[in-house]
Amino acid sequence: MKTEIVTTLKRQATKILAELHKTKEAVLITEHGKPSAYLVDADAYDMMQERMRILEGIARGERAVLENRVHTHAQARRKMKKWLN
Repeated sequence: MKTEIVTTLKRQATKILAELHKTKEAVLITEHGKPSAYLVDADAYDMMQERMRILEGIARGERAVLENRVHTHAQARRKMKKWLN
C-alpha cells in the first residue's frame, strides 16, 4: 500500500488519482505522521461494501442459530406459503 501525506495529496491529487486508477492500490493518507484516511478506487470500494453486506448477513444467521431462532424446512415452507404460491 502506498502512503502519502495530506499536503502531497493537495498538491498532486490528479497524479495520485491517475496512479490509483492504474494500479488499483489503495493509498493511505497521513496527517502529522498519523493515518487519516484511505483513498481507494471506486470499484474496489463498492466491492468491499458488498462483501461487508454479505458478511453481516452471515453474522446475523450465525446469531440466529446460537439463539435458537431457526426453523425446519417444513416450518419455513408453512410460514412462507403465502409468498410461494
